[in-house]
Amino acid sequence: MTAALLNSSITSLPLLARGKVRDNYAVGDNRILMIASDRLSAFDVIMGEPIPGKGELLTKMALFWFDKLKDIVPNHLTGEAPESVVTEGEHAQVTGRSMLVKRLKPIPVEAVVRGYLAGSGWKEYQESRSVCGVALPAGLRNASKLPEPIFTPATKAEMGEHDENIDFERMVAIVGRDLAEQVRSVAIKLYTTAAEFALTKGIIIADTKFEFGLDENHQLVLMDEVLTPDSSRYWPVEGYAEGINPPSYDKQFVRDWLEAVRIDGQPWPKKAPAPALPADVVERTAAKYREALTRLTA
Repeated sequence: MTAALLNSSITSLPLLARGKVRDNYAVGDNRILMIASDRLSAFDVIMGEPIPGKGELLTKMALFWFDKLKDIVPNHLTGEAPESVVTEGEHAQVTGRSMLVKRLKPIPVEAVVRGYLAGSGWKEYQESRSVCGVALPAGLRNASKLPEPIFTPATKAEMGEHDENIDFERMVAIVGRDLAEQVRSVAIKLYTTAAEFALTKGIIIADTKFEFGLDENHQLVLMDEVLTPDSSRYWPVEGYAEGINPPSYDKQFVRDWLEAVRIDGQPWPKKAPAPALPADVVERTAAKYREALTRLTA
């Protein structure tokens, strides 16, 4: 792995946006250079310490899934080398952690698909026996497998804010019924295909979120990242049981540490600034990302 990258500093291209993990640069009017940094966010707060190798691992995993799912829906990859659009001195910031992609019109709703009850879905189920307006059977527990995958959209929040779960009719009001139904159908097929494959590798994909855009022909295109531990809950099958939070390959390890940390005797309020991550937490988190990629692609 190359040196850890907390923030990229490409000067040969204009910076479009710096997100929680990715830095996006404009390449002309119709392409974007997406650089996956080694930043990690938890509870929508960016940690001050990078996770070495994380950006490369996320990029490799996203490219793996884009290729495996390309027959279901087109994706945003151009197939061009990211190094071709920056100066030679900037190659080290780009190689292995970047994608050169088509510039699309983003659909302003995240396409979340859940195959298991976890996180905010489990919390909502306890209150209403439903998730985002989708009624579910009685008697389900934390981490229960759902009778079938459900589509639970969310609106995208600004940096530092939390995404808001919405019901399908709210999505229809935002993007129109035809597009909402197309996104729902494609997202469930993507999740189902990926989850079935991952299970053969000993990994449960409990849930995930996809992002879509429209190209110049108004065609639906899969974009951003796809099925990484940053956008999905990955559980090893050998650690899975109902009624508990199963061990995971994502940033749950960091979340658990943050939940336990005390500042002046008080819990961290889940707002910036984040407490400094100890070296062992950084390394064990990096190891989780490496293990997920190795297991999935072996």
